[in-house]
Amino acid sequence: MNVLVILIPIALLLGGAGLAAFLWALRSGQYEDPEGASQRILMDDSMPKP
Repeated sequence: MNVLVILIPIALLLGGAGLAAFLWALRSGQYEDPEGASQRILMDDSMPKP
C-alpha cells in the first residue's frame, strides 16, 4: 500500500508531462501539414523550382 503513495503521483506527473509535450507540439506547428511529406516524397528533385 505504501508503494501506491509513490507510484500514483509519479504516474500523474508523467501523464502531465506527456500532455504538456503534446500541447507544445500542437502550438509549435508540428501538425500543420500532415500530407506535405507524403506529397514531397513523390516529387522529382531534379525538376527546377519556379
